[in-house]
Amino acid sequence: MPIWTAHSETAEDVAAIREIVLAAFPTAEEAGIVDALRADAEAWIDGLSVLSTTPDGTPAGYALLTRCHVDGEPALTLGPCAVLPSFQRTGAGSAAIRAGLDAARARGENLVLVLGHADYYPRFGFVPASRFGIRAPFDVPDEAMMAMALDDTRPVPTGTIQYPAAFGV
Repeated sequence: MPIWTAHSETAEDVAAIREIVLAAFPTAEEAGIVDALRADAEAWIDGLSVLSTTPDGTPAGYALLTRCHVDGEPALTLGPCAVLPSFQRTGAGSAAIRAGLDAARARGENLVLVLGHADYYPRFGFVPASRFGIRAPFDVPDEAMMAMALDDTRPVPTGTIQYPAAFGV
């Protein structure tokens, strides 16, 4: 199994990130969301777009954290997350996600939200967002809308998530 390294996106990584996202999803919609988020100064946070690579530098996995809000209070949303099909189930995605969460914690962020697979994201510490009194602005199964406090000594806002415009919700 490769030893993954991860780093914040640089200008040189943009094309590789797009290739990863295009390869990981059935349509180009998620790649378009990443591009739109990158162009949105309100949502984009430098340092929270993370690429994981193999020891020889081959790009393999990607995780993006961007600004969202919960009833007006700042939070982060995780996604899209993607891995090249040839590297899926090898830890490339986990490496990118962990590095992104670490970078968010280092920036003093606290609340991270993710809409995703209930059997995958809990390994990082995510629990149903409803436990925090947080809900999506659309119908979604309770176990799929998850949240995590990066610092459990700080308060977490409650209410409805307001996503960046790029998500179209």
